Amino acid sequence: MSKCLTNNSNASQLEQSFIGLAQAALIRFMDPVYRGVHGLLIVGVFLIVGLWLSGNGTNAGPFDLARILVPDEARQMFWQGATGGSQSGLAALDSQTSEQDIAHIIYGRASFPMLKQETIALLNPEVARIQVKSISHLADQIPTSKIDPLALDSNLMGPVQNQRAVAEFFEKKYGLDKSKIEEYVSNAVLISREVKIDPVLLLAVMSVESNFNPMTKSEAGAEGLMQVMTNVHKEKYAPYGGVAGAVKPEVNIRIGAYILKYLIATSGSLRNGLKFYVGAGNADNDGGYADKVMAERNRIIELCKSSPNSKLALNGKKERS
Repeated sequence: MSKCLTNNSNASQLEQSFIGLAQAALIRFMDPVYRGVHGLLIVGVFLIVGLWLSGNGTNAGPFDLARILVPDEARQMFWQGATGGSQSGLAALDSQTSEQDIAHIIYGRASFPMLKQETIALLNPEVARIQVKSISHLADQIPTSKIDPLALDSNLMGPVQNQRAVAEFFEKKYGLDKSKIEEYVSNAVLISREVKIDPVLLLAVMSVESNFNPMTKSEAGAEGLMQVMTNVHKEKYAPYGGVAGAVKPEVNIRIGAYILKYLIATSGSLRNGLKFYVGAGNADNDGGYADKVMAERNRIIELCKSSPNSKLALNGKKERS
């Protein structure tokens, strides 16, 4: 009996020894595989981070993946923090900006919500408090590299006094209500940050398209400040309560700004984008539409660049205030 138990014990020890040797062999065999996988993961992480950090700086197509994975604002905040960027947050606001002109806005993707917060100065900061769904989830899909530099924000509308000067210019030009034109100008500045397009361009389009009358409707069915074709872009109004929002400035400008950005990107230039925007993409000419928008854009630019003691007259010449 004892002999039998001894044999069983020896067999068990041999089995355990064999299993131990097999496990050790498997570990030795899998070790380089694990190291290889870990190495690839590390390289992949560094590659993605590298693309993320340098994406906007190069405007190159391969970096678009990084823009999709992580919001642009997060990259900008990283660089500003690393370089001690003085243009972030309140420091970026003009020295003459008062506290009541400051608006804190949050927009964009559900992820990284705090990184999407931005502090800007608005002539009418109340427009930033209106609960409107952001359109940045669509606008961010359009690579900055595909946008004509002329359509990118030059920050001329950043200072509140520039916004006020532009509002006063259009107020006189079209005989508008002061509070309304200030609302439209502030919406243009706010939405331009969301869509990443020049607010000067948006204001020029609104001026030519509707003379800043949100109730304007063309025979073809274009409506609102940006004269968006409601039936053609019906699905874009769905998140905003349907086509009834076509005349709401905060909705119409958002959708029009996104459409304009998309057309500029797909057509290859600002002028071509304007041609498609007015519906003349396949025509020999656009009836002078692009020239009108560019002329209005240039007037606004000159107005923003002029000295505080100057005003831009309606004929394009400066007059002393």
